Amino acid sequence: MLATLLRPDGGSARVFGHDVVREPDAVRVLLEGSFERPRLRAGGLEQSFAPVGPLRYEARLPRETVGQAVVLENEQPRLRLQLPTQPEWRLEDGRENLRRFSEASGGRLLRDASELRSLEGRKPFNLQLLLIALAMALFLLERYLEQGDVDPASAEGREIVRKLVATADVVVANLPPDVLRSLSLDLESLRQVKPDIILTTVTAFGAGGPWSHRHGFDGVAQLMCGSTYMTGTPEQPIRAAVAWVDCGTASLAALGTLAALMARQKSGRGQKVEGALLRTALAFNNPALVEQQIIQVNRVATMNRGQTSAPSDLFRTKDGWLIAYAIGNPMFARWARLMGDEHWLADPRFKDDEARGDNGEIISKRMAEWCAERTTAEALGALEAAKIPAGPLYSPQEALEDTHIRAAGLLQDTDYPGLPRPVPLAPTPVDLSETPGRFRRHAPTLGEHTEEILVELGYSAEAIASLRTRGVV
Repeated sequence: MLATLLRPDGGSARVFGHDVVREPDAVRVLLEGSFERPRLRAGGLEQSFAPVGPLRYEARLPRETVGQAVVLENEQPRLRLQLPTQPEWRLEDGRENLRRFSEASGGRLLRDASELRSLEGRKPFNLQLLLIALAMALFLLERYLEQGDVDPASAEGREIVRKLVATADVVVANLPPDVLRSLSLDLESLRQVKPDIILTTVTAFGAGGPWSHRHGFDGVAQLMCGSTYMTGTPEQPIRAAVAWVDCGTASLAALGTLAALMARQKSGRGQKVEGALLRTALAFNNPALVEQQIIQVNRVATMNRGQTSAPSDLFRTKDGWLIAYAIGNPMFARWARLMGDEHWLADPRFKDDEARGDNGEIISKRMAEWCAERTTAEALGALEAAKIPAGPLYSPQEALEDTHIRAAGLLQDTDYPGLPRPVPLAPTPVDLSETPGRFRRHAPTLGEHTEEILVELGYSAEAIASLRTRGVV
């Protein structure tokens, strides 16, 4: 939501530079940004915003107004604000949840509790709701970045952002298009500062459709791309616990940004790079969608059992679980010999991968019987000797302790300020022989490099102190 009342006892809650304030006799809507003749339409009423300060406008609605409000600029819709009928989330709960999250992680993920400023304060982008969801993602992914803390909705904050943009190759902004425009962070506004800038953004559903304005998370895209329908059972679909849509979208956005940088080397022009959660999910699940449209196979979920070859399933052993696959006739032949069922090689039910997938329940049953008589180590040893791909089921702790994972450097213990023990971070997931990736610094704490960045931009110590006192940074 672009506007949400977060406090049950009245008061205001700024969200991305737009405020909704419920008072005893009115609902007050405030805007921060550059607007030309803004008007507010809600509940069958339409009225003009009145200037109340530099880049600030105010309009009042009757107290009983609920539903959607539309901000118009030059008679064209600019923003849609959802006016809630009751509080959805309490600031006090958010602050406490973040503290608990920080304590549970073994240390303070934020530099100091004093940085948990109220939502009425001068830091609309440091929302506790966002921090709870993003703290660990930033912890893992921002290890190569410097982090400054600035309020881009204020006039001085905008000037700092403008100076930063002038020194940048890429601006990454995880904000809705309307908010980007209101903060002058859209591509055209950025080009006025740096003509060859590249803007990278991510949305939930992508542009051009009736859901483009909606908000969404990883799990929503998992469900809508068809992948969750194919896991679990028809009676109980199961989404993946790993946020593969989020991670995939971030990776593809990074790939698109690199492509834009290469294109700029040739053309001299920047551009907008836009990823979308649903776009990523559909791309990753595209083979299943192609199959469905072409041959109308109408598959249904079969728990962990694959449907295009067999064996392809999870199997219980005497002391755990493993997964095993046989794809292609030569591999299936080796598996059949291992099972002592070479006669299956002449059975038409198992003549090729498609036939074996159609009869996978029979094959899984045989493999389950074989695994139940062995420990995981015994089964994996026999499968490896037959060159059948297989692996054990690990808990997170077992993954941390695995000999191969540690020997191959797939996790690297890294110190982090405030944590009682090193953090096992995955290094760059692709290894380059000549220019390997490496950790240059830890993921930044909130606002860790604010002063350093401002000094580089030419701000004096006195100016920085003044900006801090007034809540601009």
